[in-house]
Amino acid sequence: MNKTLRQLFTAVLVLFVILGISTTIITAIKADELNADPRNARALYRTYGAPRGQILASDGTVIAKSNAVNDSFKYQRSYSNGPVYAPVTGYFSITQGTDRGLEASRNQLLNGEADTLFWERFKAVLSGTENTGATIETSISPTLQKLAYQLMNGKDGAVIVSQPKTGRILAMVSTPSYDPNQLASHDTKSANLAYQQLVADSSNPMLNHATSQLYPPGSTFKTVVMAAALETGKYDLTTQVPAGASYTLPGTATALTNSSVQGAGTNGKIALQDALAYSSNTAFSQLGVALGADTVNAMAEKLGYGKSVTLDGTTSTGTPIKSVAARFPADETDDRIALASIGQGDNLTTPLQNLLIASAIANDGKLMRPTLVDRVRSSDLSVISETEPQVMSQAFSKDTADKLTTAMESVITKEYPSLEIDGVSVAAKTGTAQIGDANQSIDGWIIGFAPAEDPQIAVSVVVHNTDLYGSLAAGPIMKQLMEEALKQ
Repeated sequence: MNKTLRQLFTAVLVLFVILGISTTIITAIKADELNADPRNARALYRTYGAPRGQILASDGTVIAKSNAVNDSFKYQRSYSNGPVYAPVTGYFSITQGTDRGLEASRNQLLNGEADTLFWERFKAVLSGTENTGATIETSISPTLQKLAYQLMNGKDGAVIVSQPKTGRILAMVSTPSYDPNQLASHDTKSANLAYQQLVADSSNPMLNHATSQLYPPGSTFKTVVMAAALETGKYDLTTQVPAGASYTLPGTATALTNSSVQGAGTNGKIALQDALAYSSNTAFSQLGVALGADTVNAMAEKLGYGKSVTLDGTTSTGTPIKSVAARFPADETDDRIALASIGQGDNLTTPLQNLLIASAIANDGKLMRPTLVDRVRSSDLSVISETEPQVMSQAFSKDTADKLTTAMESVITKEYPSLEIDGVSVAAKTGTAQIGDANQSIDGWIIGFAPAEDPQIAVSVVVHNTDLYGSLAAGPIMKQLMEEALKQ
């Protein structure tokens, strides 16, 4: 009898141990995985059963919020001017979860589950009130964001605008765009259909072209080559560099030419400042070869090439917003380096990366980390976190930055006076990258900042698959954004 009781006791004890282990696995070890499983309806209802925090523009404009609704989910996400702000907000969907933008990168803050909101959750339990997510205050200027979207409407490409001295992103537009409200619908059939259509769209409207699409930078990259040359101490603005009407790529029969006769210089040479002003292909391709791939690539890396950049500010509580890494061909033959030095060939970048280059020049060679979030507040309006400006690198000296600024001002005054702004000095560099199997189309670029002597705004614009030079496709967009920004 005693033996039977002992066996029964042992069996019961083993069962309790198994129950404890399985419960621990489910409630602790696998909790996050199970909560994230889209088949877990209870977790889904709990997530939607509390008001998700708002996402605000810099002036307090609400660009994403949760509205009370009379269905089992209790709250539905809504987006003001959805397509305009989609690259910033991303979306929150009962069928697709949180994806892209701040909805994904600040998910646990928005849904109230972040560790920093423990006391808010505790107080909600004690008071019997709903647990409310944190509010995300962004650096986005509604005026600039709406204007950028309006100027890019009907075009394929991106615009990104920042304060070069702080890294705060003032506008980030990607076109074509999409409406997150379609994906936030509680009509699951409608939301799934909208998602399938967006995924199947060849123009990829859900992709943030400002951060996640690589383009050949064209002549905007000449600023990087010029920075590398100036930093060697062997070149100055007046230094005469080889140019000419054409240049045959080393080891090939392919000849490069210039878009203007001024780019050829005189007697086969041109001053470095004029080489940038007139965007001399023959000068910069030869300069890139003379400097060598390692020297040019080292400068590109100081400016952000070769690595992904995180841009949602303080520590993410979800999936961070990261750019794809820009690429420069470091181990290539001289003919490929010559092409890459004028922003063609195997040289690929993002609009964000080009903004970083313009911003570093505007900020005395100091590259600031780009940020989208200014601060995070709890439901009682207390500040949970606040983003401080952070230096990524000192890419080059103030002397080099000043010389680059002078040369970029001459791009406007000598070559593109139509892009001048009354009473404001503008520094910029255009780019016209040939694309397609037969180079039949163009990616039109411009990067720039203003006022040149005390930069308050930096801009990067690309118009993809156009038939216009960068000065015509992207230049007027930059000018209008600068004019609007400098009014504020």
